[in-house]
Amino acid sequence: MTEERINAERVFHYFREISKIPRCSKKEEHISQYLYDWARSKELEVIQDKQKNIIIFKEASKGYENAPTVILQGHMDMVCEKNSDKVHDFGKDPISLVYKNDFIYADGTTLGADNGIAVAMILAILESNNLEHPAIEALITTDEETGMTGVANLDGTLLNGRIMINLDSGDEGKFLAGCAGGGRLYFSTDIMKEESQYHNAFKLIVKGLKGGHSGAEIHLDRGNANKIMGRLLYQIKDLVELVEIGGGSAENAIPREAFAVIKTNHHDEMSKKIDHLLLELKNEFKFSDPEIDISIESTNSNHTRVFDKKIFDQYLNLINLVPCGPLKITNEIDLVILSNNPGVVKVVDKKIQLICAPRSSIASLLEDFVVKMEQLGIVTGFKLEKMAFYPGWEYAKESLVRDICLRAFKDIFGKDAEVKAIHAGLECGFIMEKIPGLDAISFGPNMYNLHSPDEHLSISSTERTFELLKEVIKRIK
Repeated sequence: MTEERINAERVFHYFREISKIPRCSKKEEHISQYLYDWARSKELEVIQDKQKNIIIFKEASKGYENAPTVILQGHMDMVCEKNSDKVHDFGKDPISLVYKNDFIYADGTTLGADNGIAVAMILAILESNNLEHPAIEALITTDEETGMTGVANLDGTLLNGRIMINLDSGDEGKFLAGCAGGGRLYFSTDIMKEESQYHNAFKLIVKGLKGGHSGAEIHLDRGNANKIMGRLLYQIKDLVELVEIGGGSAENAIPREAFAVIKTNHHDEMSKKIDHLLLELKNEFKFSDPEIDISIESTNSNHTRVFDKKIFDQYLNLINLVPCGPLKITNEIDLVILSNNPGVVKVVDKKIQLICAPRSSIASLLEDFVVKMEQLGIVTGFKLEKMAFYPGWEYAKESLVRDICLRAFKDIFGKDAEVKAIHAGLECGFIMEKIPGLDAISFGPNMYNLHSPDEHLSISSTERTFELLKEVIKRIK
């Protein structure tokens, strides 16, 4: 499909427009204002709340005055990740779209189809004068990717709809009717420094990992760069001093790269250990991360102070003992129901910090995991803070909108769709807490490698999903 044909479609037109606007999580002021101004230009009632959430209202078309109001929902923010060699300022540079056959990629950055394509579909629906539809309330939230603070602070009384279509899914033909809850765990401790005893400085880099979404792709056994760096440093800890460390850039993305600046007088011995470890890792990850690599680069040796040995050991204990990946699976529906992603390691305000993103669809499992992490913090000497926890979405036995979606899919495409729950977090849980009795479903087009620079969106799947969305809305009468 050519770019000209894509731009002729209103959904892709709006996706291209959205891609020009900075919208990293917690920095959505520009995209929020764009949506507000857009609604005003279309003479649609619009609300922008203190969290920069946007609600746009559209009256029912003729014949649908008595139909139930429908909430169309997505989020405006995106995960901002880029390849290490890519020069890109997410605060001002547009996302550069690349078209390859049936797919849209970005050039070395995340694409933002999660969840920009939902916003684009919603705008295309709202601007249409030909679609038959009930009253629509379009809810486009902020900060979904790094804590769901937008929806958490939403005033539910602003919405009258009792049917909701969430468009934050990425697997065509699969309707989501349940999701995991989760939150953020912040381990931190003060960094104590001591005088360096070594002369030569090097930067160790774990790279070449695929990364991905820490919920939807956690079951794929992809390498976690922070965990691998911890394993590496433990094997050479008697040969090196730690100067600096970091890894990952988003708590809910499986970290693809991690680094450590070290000092040593034992370069050759250290290199042999790293070479041996790399052989082991290439064997262990030959299917999930065949491009895994570890590099050793010379760097400025003017580091006179390094991590105190006790702090270095405490950190290694924490990163190597903290659970990672799927932790519990239900055999009934082959679904991960408890996981943890040690997503970000960084040094902030003279503290070393590890940020984890645990998830579970069962509240008691998540609560028990947090208690265990409190214990891990105590024994490793790290303070633990719990932040941005959000509820899950339990599967409903009966659902009118789910039934409408299944029938519409079968009528349009001549085959049955699948209904499932997912391990990723959606905003549905928060919204359903705020609107008792809300009947919800989630669906979307095929998207791949979310939260990574290899993120891409299927053009044909988006077109089919938009046709389905229009038909579902038409049948809610």
